[in-house]
Amino acid sequence: MNEYMKETNEQLVHTYNPFPVVLEHGEGAYLYDTEGKKYLDFAAGYAVTSLGYGNEELNEALKEQIDKIYHTSNLYYNTACLQAATVLKRISGMDRIFFTNSGGEAVEGALKAARKYAYKKGTGRYEFIAMKESFHGRSFGAVSVTGHAAYQEPFQPLVPGVSFADYNDLNSVKALVTDKTCAIILEPLQGEGGINLATDEFMQGIRQICDEEGILMICDEVQCGMGRTGSMFCWQKYGIRPDIMTMAKAIGNGIPVGAFALTEEVAKYSLEPGDHGTTYGGNPLACTAVSKTVEIFERENIAAHAKEMGIYLTEKLLALKEKCDCIKEVKGTGLMQGIKIMKPLGEVTKTALEEGLLVIGAGKDVLRFVPPLIIEKNEIDEMIEILEKILL
Repeated sequence: MNEYMKETNEQLVHTYNPFPVVLEHGEGAYLYDTEGKKYLDFAAGYAVTSLGYGNEELNEALKEQIDKIYHTSNLYYNTACLQAATVLKRISGMDRIFFTNSGGEAVEGALKAARKYAYKKGTGRYEFIAMKESFHGRSFGAVSVTGHAAYQEPFQPLVPGVSFADYNDLNSVKALVTDKTCAIILEPLQGEGGINLATDEFMQGIRQICDEEGILMICDEVQCGMGRTGSMFCWQKYGIRPDIMTMAKAIGNGIPVGAFALTEEVAKYSLEPGDHGTTYGGNPLACTAVSKTVEIFERENIAAHAKEMGIYLTEKLLALKEKCDCIKEVKGTGLMQGIKIMKPLGEVTKTALEEGLLVIGAGKDVLRFVPPLIIEKNEIDEMIEILEKILL
């Protein structure tokens, strides 16, 4: 352990278990440590750096905004917030935007919006149906709808009224619906739970249940959204629209920002002044990152590129599966994929790091691939070559 790592460990609360590397700068899909070693990044800061590192256009926009103003408060309007809300409305097809600092905070706001909607409608509903193996964040509300006992057990009792259905099992969801159910929350593509993609039948079935029963549908797009699956948001593949959605991570390419979005109906009958707030939500610097990131996405057709590279990645992973007995399944879509392996994840990610490849796990036995969306075929080939060396 070098001196920097030692000093850092002495200063911070130990809630993370970082790899023994000190990163200094990045370029494109590569990161470099303080000793000059180069790493191909297939983790992207947990699916955050959608445009990769060192994007000059984004950097210049942020520098320009810093010279203007980088914080006000929500007591005042600011032009950057308006612009960011406008572009997020356009690409999401939703009607109202609330900016947050993170995905977990976006989920917290989404849950409160659903509860307040039920309250204002006078339905008496307050319960949530969430999914097993889901992950929505680590605040009390978000962890209460996260379907992993390990995240929940130390913090019981959590928010009451939450039940968990089996992912991609519509009958399991139907069995949990009561006259107290106010919302169903799910990720269209589960990340932490093991790269589990919702079927058309499941997503469309949940939308139908919600419509028939007067329940709100919440789609968590914090990790799977913003072009990663080949459409701007994953739910758009299914021909439905949620009542509430959350987003974060890739919408700012690494600048801390999140948001939740509401339909006009939910916005009209839910949150009011004083119900929910955040000091830094709508921050001009963060909103500039959102607007410029979306601008680059649309001009460069990043979502289509992610779809194309995702097809290529699937082909390469399937070919690797034929060579490596330890690979049991290829999962996911677009540039959010994984392989189910029969080797310890910790050992594989550690060896990959030594070989100059950054990858992360998902669930107990899935190696996750969430690279920057600017990744090219030659970089996928490089990743596969390293992976083959590790797994064979």
